[in-house]
Amino acid sequence: MSNNIGDPGHGHSPAAWTAVVIMLVAVALGTLFYFLDIPALVWASAGLLVVGAIVGWAMSRAGYGVNGSKYVAKEH
Repeated sequence: MSNNIGDPGHGHSPAAWTAVVIMLVAVALGTLFYFLDIPALVWASAGLLVVGAIVGWAMSRAGYGVNGSKYVAKEH
């Protein structure tokens, strides 16, 4: 077994979870709007997908990422 040297943390952080939830909602809405043939809202959901990535990056930079100062790892 390894002793976790260089382990990135597998994304178990508030920043990662927030980004994934936003992007999951964007993909779900984009799929719905594509099915309903509403192109403007499909593109809006594509924009929301980008917003999710930016929010995750910003939260990580603010200290809520895996190695951030505001993140507390939980033992399993």
